[in-house]
Amino acid sequence: MKIAKENIQVKMEIPGAIIRQRKDFGDATGLGKISCEYFSLSEGVDTTPLFMGLEGNLCQCPHWGYVIKGQLTTSDANGIQETVNANDMFYWPAGHNVKVNSDAEIVMFSPQHEHSNVINHMIEKTKS
Repeated sequence: MKIAKENIQVKMEIPGAIIRQRKDFGDATGLGKISCEYFSLSEGVDTTPLFMGLEGNLCQCPHWGYVIKGQLTTSDANGIQETVNANDMFYWPAGHNVKVNSDAEIVMFSPQHEHSNVINHMIEKTKS
């Protein structure tokens, strides 16, 4: 799920401030502590080989984030793809791979325990 800033409903606008809100943008029920992550990714990066060995060979951690620059495409177990671009806010449910279409920088918020496991798995994959 993604949304461009311009498509988020303006809830309040006063001199010097605009407040936009998109309700029901993912569900964090029971996920515990959240980590904040900043990723710098080069065009051509593909997480598919890094996620081999995880359940379904996919990242099993949900993420909420914002694309500062660039473009990325996620795909899920059913082959459904979604592309996010600079200035998009996104929610990626568990069960995805990511391909970087153009150099990107993103900020993500993820369940700390689950994403630490995925990151550690990727680190191990780069050693082999």
